[in-house]
Amino acid sequence: MASSSPSSNYNQEVEGGHIIPLDQNILQKHVAFFDRNQDGLVYPLETFQGFRAIGFGVFFSALSAFFINLGLSQKTRPGKFPSLLFPIEIKNIQRAKHGSDSGTYDSEGRFVPSKFEEIFSKNALTYPSALTSNELMKMLKANRDPKDYKGWFASYVEWKTLYVLCKDKNGLLQKEILKGAYDGSLFERLEKERSSTKKKA
Repeated sequence: MASSSPSSNYNQEVEGGHIIPLDQNILQKHVAFFDRNQDGLVYPLETFQGFRAIGFGVFFSALSAFFINLGLSQKTRPGKFPSLLFPIEIKNIQRAKHGSDSGTYDSEGRFVPSKFEEIFSKNALTYPSALTSNELMKMLKANRDPKDYKGWFASYVEWKTLYVLCKDKNGLLQKEILKGAYDGSLFERLEKERSSTKKKA
C-alpha cells in the first residue's frame, strides 16, 4: 500500500456511508465496517459500536470487542510495541487470519470464489443455496485442523454468531447473506435496516 497516512487512503469510494479505499482486499472490506471514524484502525469502542449497529446487545457487543481486539491487535501490528489501546490495523488484518476455516479468504485476504462455492457444494445437502444449523456444525468439524484449538473456537464463534444474526424464519443461512458477510456489505445493510426501523418507531 502507499506510504501516505491511513486517513488519506480512505478517500476513494463511498460504500454505505463509509469511505472505502479501492485497493482494499475483501478481508479488509469485511473489517472496515467497524472502522467507525475511517482512520484505518479499529479500536475496542469501534468494535463495540459496530456490533451494536448491526443489532447485537450491549453485553455481547462489549464481550466481542474485548476478545476481538485483545486477540487481533498485536497480530496486525508487526514490529510495534504492544498498545494498551488494542487497535487493529486494517491494512494488516490478513496477519490475524486463523486456521480451521473455510479457506474463502486466502493468506493475503483475497476472496477465493471456488472455496466459497465449496461451502455449499460440500455441506448444503438439504437446500443447494442455504445451510441448516446441523450442516453448519458438520462443516465446522470438517474444517478443523489437528490440535488447532484456537482456530476451532474462533471458527465456531464466528459462524454461530453469523447464524444467530442472519438465519431466516426457517432457520437457514442463505448463500447471498453469507457472501455479504464476507465482503462486509451485509453489515452495511443491517445497520441501514436497523436505523430505518428506529426512525419508524
